[in-house]
Amino acid sequence: MLSPQADGPGQRLELDDYTEDFGRHFWHSGPEGFWKLERQQSFREPGVESWEAFRKGHWDESLALIEGQRGHYEKYLRRIAGSGFALHRVRCVEEPISPYLQWELHLLHLKAQCGEDTRVLSGDGILRYETQHPLPEIVVLGSSVMYEVLYDDDGELAGGIRFSDPRTISRCQQAIQEMHRSGEPLDNFFSRQVTQLPPPTVTEE
Repeated sequence: MLSPQADGPGQRLELDDYTEDFGRHFWHSGPEGFWKLERQQSFREPGVESWEAFRKGHWDESLALIEGQRGHYEKYLRRIAGSGFALHRVRCVEEPISPYLQWELHLLHLKAQCGEDTRVLSGDGILRYETQHPLPEIVVLGSSVMYEVLYDDDGELAGGIRFSDPRTISRCQQAIQEMHRSGEPLDNFFSRQVTQLPPPTVTEE
């Protein structure tokens, strides 16, 4: 089981402090790069136009808005590459794919086309790491800082727990890298499991 707090508790940050701290460290991720593990199958993304359209049941509009972000992400990923690091993500996917995740996978597919390195962990790949508890949401920035990302009961970002102990960061980074190596490239998974899905049925008001 992957548990950031196995080596000791971190520092709890409320949303504003977490956002500020994350932004301060992100561009200094360095050659070790940015590593993210996403486990939950549904989140809320208030203020994100394509998510808002998806939530209202406007699927075609949502996809068009995602595609409209291509130029933004191409520029963003070029800036990241120019800063000397890369973005790596492990996205856990349960099947049947949730409506939210169907939307997010379209967004992640666009990001991957722009240079983000994402792999999918599904089925037995997830169970291998969840012998006791569900995997946490983790972001590792280089070798100096890591966060367990926290969400409220509705799946909306609520803050994070900050870790700076090198042993804890290295242990968790290595675990995420192992999951990444064992995962399936997003493009392959997307082509096989996502492209043929009908528009998702949204039940949220």
